[in-house]
Amino acid sequence: MVTTALSGSSIGTPNLAEVVGKMFDSDIRPDRLRQLLTSAGVTIEPLLADDAELAGALRSLPGGRALSLGDRCCLALTIRSDPPEVLTADRAWAVLDLPIKVRLLR
Repeated sequence: MVTTALSGSSIGTPNLAEVVGKMFDSDIRPDRLRQLLTSAGVTIEPLLADDAELAGALRSLPGGRALSLGDRCCLALTIRSDPPEVLTADRAWAVLDLPIKVRLLR
């Protein structure tokens, strides 16, 4: 889940934590992950208190309870990005009633 912005792509800190966890699950050391993301033009966005509150509130949407915390954090960060656009493989995001553009990977 990557948020797109005018200056390039970004990933939120909660989703970075998920990527690192999955890397450890696969016995891959994430030592150079931040360096690789930066060299690819991906910025790392912090989750702010307003984002966290919005992520929690997204559970109240129809279908919101099916979203993971990481999903909701990514969507909250997307809402405040410019332009509000996200790239994902999760088709369920495309039917959510949110003020964002969802681009599907597949």
